[in-house]
Amino acid sequence: MTTDASAPWLIVGLGNPGPEYAGNRHNVGFMVADLLAERIGGRFKRASRAQAQVLEGRIGPPGPANRRVVLAKPMSYMNLSGGPVNALRDFYKVPAAHVVAVHDELDIDYGTLRLKLGGGDNGHNGLKSMTKAMGAEYHRVRFGIGRPPGRMQVADFVLKDFSATERKELDYFVDRAADAVECLVIEGLERAQSTYNT
Repeated sequence: MTTDASAPWLIVGLGNPGPEYAGNRHNVGFMVADLLAERIGGRFKRASRAQAQVLEGRIGPPGPANRRVVLAKPMSYMNLSGGPVNALRDFYKVPAAHVVAVHDELDIDYGTLRLKLGGGDNGHNGLKSMTKAMGAEYHRVRFGIGRPPGRMQVADFVLKDFSATERKELDYFVDRAADAVECLVIEGLERAQSTYNT
């Protein structure tokens, strides 16, 4: 699939708005987006065109590898993420292949990353909503959170904060996920997969 190299990238951290959700496993996409915003040196602002917070900036070294990006955190709750993402995609004229969703992934061990283009939603409500709104051909940076212990329901597990043990390494893993997003946008999917798909 060819896309205009000068087209901006839309990097979407998936999560739920509100302080009660901030530390949840389901909000790791927001955590990565916040770190990327810090690296860019900007602050999220309410989007007038969509129910989302956005930050426009650039990542990468000066020169041809420098990329224009729009960071976004949908403020619609996870299962309605597709509407705001699609509205931002239309407004900024972002091709689907330049959309990156950063999200939690149950079927991967905690802290493990997997990057891919397209595919199913694996029961993830944020991806389900995005795919319904714009098709499945967007990039995913999947952040492993592992499976719930014992008989805990998935919904309860993802809406709980990371455990004390997990939090010891969380900053490192979020940092690595932000690196993976930057690598994907600047150097392409294959390079990012070979470096970060551990």
